[in-house]
Amino acid sequence: MIPKLTVVGAGPGDPDLITLKAVKTIASADVILYDALVNKDLLDYASKHTELIFVGKRKGCYAYQQNQINEMIVERALRCGHVVRLKGGDPFIFGRGAEELEYAKDYAIEVAVVPGISSSSAVPAYQGIPLTKRNASESFWVITGTTKSHEISGDIALAAKSKATVVVLMGMGKLSEITRLFSAEGKSETPVAIIQNGTTDIEKVGIGTIDTIEAIVKEKQLASPAIIIIGEVVNERIDLSSMYEKANRVTRFSEPVLV
Repeated sequence: MIPKLTVVGAGPGDPDLITLKAVKTIASADVILYDALVNKDLLDYASKHTELIFVGKRKGCYAYQQNQINEMIVERALRCGHVVRLKGGDPFIFGRGAEELEYAKDYAIEVAVVPGISSSSAVPAYQGIPLTKRNASESFWVITGTTKSHEISGDIALAAKSKATVVVLMGMGKLSEITRLFSAEGKSETPVAIIQNGTTDIEKVGIGTIDTIEAIVKEKQLASPAIIIIGEVVNERIDLSSMYEKANRVTRFSEPVLV
């Protein structure tokens, strides 16, 4: 038995948005420690003998503190073998995956990582919002809304000065501060989209501007977990539902008629 930790990205929520390598890794696990944003359908890929441990964190509610998770990874790896740390999105984008790998390496545990599809790009894409588009946006920022000290990230003020698309993760608790920063830069009419539980069956969406988005959030009762997208690309949103309907009509009409 070789103690091993593999940090695996579970994708943004839709269980189909998982890599083949991630599925194979889940199937090989002796122990899986999974987060709150992981779709539990993915646990069906695990062996029936695999120990499944929920270690999720939500605002104000922690199943385990991070130091406890680190210790559990090492203890289970040394005792059981292969530990999979299953994390929502991509584990290296605000996922603390690197910290857990470094901690395990200090105990001479073999480590590996399986990248995942990040919610920062997948969630807007599912709503037809391109983060970059010619003549609309040449770049995009992905920023945490709340730092370890529970303060708003200083990078948001910098991003507000740019022409880039701004994607804010974990920012719903700082929405008022975010809108004030953009308003101060003369961007009160800048389009904003907020997507809650993106790529899942319970997805909710609010579209507005810096000036109106807080009222829309209240009206639609939007809350965490949600992603905030700020920029002209929101106005470039493609109506994917109509495209799917059109594709279905084409398929139906092109079916051969049996006589």
